[in-house]
Amino acid sequence: MASTKEYLDFVLEQLSDMDEVSYRAMMGEYIESTKTNAGTRKIPMTEEVYRCFQAILEDREATRLEKMIDGYTGFLYLDDQGMPLVAMHWEHRFNHMVNRYNEIYRVQMPNITPHVCRHTYCSNQAKAGMNPKTLQYLMGHSDIGVTLNVYTHLGLENAAAEMARMEEVEAARREQ
Repeated sequence: MASTKEYLDFVLEQLSDMDEVSYRAMMGEYIESTKTNAGTRKIPMTEEVYRCFQAILEDREATRLEKMIDGYTGFLYLDDQGMPLVAMHWEHRFNHMVNRYNEIYRVQMPNITPHVCRHTYCSNQAKAGMNPKTLQYLMGHSDIGVTLNVYTHLGLENAAAEMARMEEVEAARREQ
């Protein structure tokens, strides 16, 4: 599989312009629109993420024929038939991993879905101090209330850490 910068740029450009690959019995795979215009966005990547995408392309087996769905090609993850993986595939993989873990260890892991990862990402970025409007954009939410009130899960420990940080800022200001 070619993994040139041009091909990766091509794939990522298509990812930024398309919505979501979905699957329905009797219909097969199709591209589904996002819920709001905010859901269609370009996501900047770190160099590390870019290298991960390059590795995905380098490691996957070459397909005989590139599949096209509603005019799109260049999907990153493919099933055994060369079709793009959809949400259902990822949920099955997550369930399998959790079930295997729970078979081995006494302390049980709760059910984890790809959507849970969106909540985790949002919470982690908020804890790290990301600008809320930037986080709203990255999450693809048209309403910041969804980003802050539904996807961001912070508690007392986070509030205490933020108060300590503010005390440090105030102390540094007084020293000037």
